[in-house]
Amino acid sequence: MTRLRRTAVAVAIALGAALPLPIAAAGTAAASAASSLELPRPSGPHAVGVDTLHLVDRDRPDPWVPSAGPRQLMVSMYYPARPGTGEAAPFMTTEEATDFLAMEGIGTPFPVSSLAGARTHANAGARPEHGRYPLVLLSPGFQLPRQTLTGLAVDLAGRGYVVALVNHTYEDSGTTFPDGRTLGCALCSQPQVKDADNVRSRAQDLSFVLDQLAGRHPAWKHAELIDRARIGTAGHSLGGNAAVATMAADQRVRAAADLDGRFFLPVPADGLGHRPVLLLGNPANHAATGDEPSWAANWAALDGWKRWLTVTGTNHVSFTDVPALADAAGIPGVDGTIPSLRAEQLTREYVAAFFDEQLKGVPQPLLDGPSPAEPEVVFEQRP
Repeated sequence: MTRLRRTAVAVAIALGAALPLPIAAAGTAAASAASSLELPRPSGPHAVGVDTLHLVDRDRPDPWVPSAGPRQLMVSMYYPARPGTGEAAPFMTTEEATDFLAMEGIGTPFPVSSLAGARTHANAGARPEHGRYPLVLLSPGFQLPRQTLTGLAVDLAGRGYVVALVNHTYEDSGTTFPDGRTLGCALCSQPQVKDADNVRSRAQDLSFVLDQLAGRHPAWKHAELIDRARIGTAGHSLGGNAAVATMAADQRVRAAADLDGRFFLPVPADGLGHRPVLLLGNPANHAATGDEPSWAANWAALDGWKRWLTVTGTNHVSFTDVPALADAAGIPGVDGTIPSLRAEQLTREYVAAFFDEQLKGVPQPLLDGPSPAEPEVVFEQRP
């Protein structure tokens, strides 16, 4: 199992591992700046609502802690909402924030309440906007809580998607359940577990969530918003591999985006049924000079529409909310060589363009080739 590699400064690291926030910066300046933590605003025309679901797969024991009983997941559901309804949603629970900061090596001078209460631009319990929208399932990186993809989830919802942001229990820094328990990373202490097996388990998680959202008896009260014919998956790091693996195993998924995720579980040799895949990552994935070979090794097996893009100046966590929040908190050293807000903007733009073209059928010139407006984005390979 790929583990966190801690360094004195934040640097680009191998795909599949999380990037630590440097503890040295967690002092008075960071504490004062953290009083108004806020994710970048979504760019779409819709207000955004959020609900939280607790899902229990009674047909599957937990793969990492069998004594815990059935597999349980927490899912944040983001959706287009009516403006002015609901109440501002927190970023995470206090317990989740405490565990995340502890895992990342941030000491007690950092105010936990500031991270937990960071502004997300989503309102809990908001009334949904009428309509039927494509569904995108999001899977975070290993050891990272699902909330590190909140900015992408909110942005997609604002553009007219329903988004299911899924935790993978016992694989992240900590997830709070309705009974008040916050379950930490049991898998972190199981080095014998293979990354490919972890990916397979995540694909099962995502297909189960899809069953619960788009099956005959949906678990979500607003399931009528979901267009069951337009479903995609996306994820960061290990979650990116899981997004593609879910599409390989589940014919309901029409498109998948992998954000800086190594293929621990290869693409099937017979392809993906000509379904589209977006690979978006940091320069370690560069076709000629990168040191991460799995995208090149799996490229030929991607038998549908496909793009392989790298973003100059990014590192592994540039495709999450971690750098933007660290900057807002006054914690330096987490960005790549381009600013965190620029990296987040590019991630949102290219992921949204991919799903707009593949799930909504709206052609996206942004995906046709290099753009003078986006000089950081390198088109490594195209069919």
